[in-house]
Amino acid sequence: MSRPLSAQAVFQGLETVLDLRWVGGQAGSARILWLPTEAGASFFGRLNWIHPPRLQVLGAEENVFLQSLALPVREALVRQFVGPTSGTVLVCGDLDRAVALRPYAEEAGAPLWQTPITPAIVLERLDHYRHSLEASTVVHGELLEVFGLGVLITGGSGIGKSELALELISRGHRLIADDTPSLTRVAPDVLEGTCPPTLCDLLEVRGLGILNIRRMFGDSAIKRNKRIRLILHLIQQEKIVPPAEARLRGLRDHRVILGVGVPVITLPIAPGRNLAVLLECAVRDHILRLNGYHAEEDMMARMTRIMAEAASCA
Repeated sequence: MSRPLSAQAVFQGLETVLDLRWVGGQAGSARILWLPTEAGASFFGRLNWIHPPRLQVLGAEENVFLQSLALPVREALVRQFVGPTSGTVLVCGDLDRAVALRPYAEEAGAPLWQTPITPAIVLERLDHYRHSLEASTVVHGELLEVFGLGVLITGGSGIGKSELALELISRGHRLIADDTPSLTRVAPDVLEGTCPPTLCDLLEVRGLGILNIRRMFGDSAIKRNKRIRLILHLIQQEKIVPPAEARLRGLRDHRVILGVGVPVITLPIAPGRNLAVLLECAVRDHILRLNGYHAEEDMMARMTRIMAEAASCA
């Protein structure tokens, strides 16, 4: 996940999994709990005053320890771990334990949650949740299924990605996600794309606004998810100077997303170029390449054979 997540977003992601209840400290709902670019702070862990994680889990053992302290010492420690620089406190077990901490959470504006699940299971599920954050991201582009292949169309704003997607849909291909597809690494070398729930079936086209593709073209025009096998990057032709070898093999590269390498074809656009046909041909050619056939190698082999035959006749 490339974006920071607030306490509110994390709560929504874990509410069902952990049977969470928000007990107090609603004022701290905007506190950042997940910041992938920050190396110093842990995302979650058991209660720790020395190196506090952003999401602190308080179980029966921690509660027994707190109750064993003199009241002034206990209050000082509680105010420390719910202070303005901390994150969120998750109380495991009886609701009464969390209710006892509510005044301190309200005072500091610290989110205070409660779950009936034991700390061991909570930590296990939090680890799974963290993994899902580390293995997912959101990109800008159009995600479609073209000839059975998951294709991500990228390019600058206003370059024509949505119009190209609409033309491909009208030619029988299927839309997965418009504008902000969610990408998840579901295996070491498999990147799967899906559509955010709020944007399912929808496509924005400049001048036309929001279109419901399912209602316009039917259920067959929509695909729920797809493995991404190719990226088509659109760029204005005058903005690039292709190398000489591009005449043979095209503008091909690789892009690494979440540790997974995805082939990239850069497609220069200019007036009069039929982008839908070019993209379809790029996908067909990529399928051939996946099966071991490379047209430029075929041509070079033919040229070598013809030159060898000419030399033998001389």
